[in-house]
Amino acid sequence: MKARWHADIVDQALVGFNARLAELGVDAVVETYDVPGAFEMPLVAQKLAQTGEFDAIAAAALVVDGGIYRHDFVAQAVVSGLMDAQLKTGVPMLSVSLTPHHFQPKGEHEKFYFDHFVGKGREAADAAVQIWQLNAQIAAPSALAAE
Repeated sequence: MKARWHADIVDQALVGFNARLAELGVDAVVETYDVPGAFEMPLVAQKLAQTGEFDAIAAAALVVDGGIYRHDFVAQAVVSGLMDAQLKTGVPMLSVSLTPHHFQPKGEHEKFYFDHFVGKGREAADAAVQIWQLNAQIAAPSALAAE
């Protein structure tokens, strides 16, 4: 899922995620959902997890410092909410949410975070594959140990 604040930057996480899955040869169905902002991500993630249709859920957002402390509270609420959702549902939640303190919507900052989100998306794909493999091992330890 992707927050729409700074969508041009945040969407790069999906680009990196899909590219890394392709490099790993993972043939997975990746569904995307857009949410208004980061604050809505934990609720939507929990609802998605409750469907039983997802092996993992990745949530991407850019929560910027607007000169008031709100970004700290939002970022903490998002991370705590995703943690609560994964513990309640048993579905891993991957956070690709960044909270820079000095982001300015101008060329060099946008380019840095544009590229950074591609990298974070790649890391999330690695984590998704690793957690899927670990969950498969936990579900059937003797079957995977025999391989």
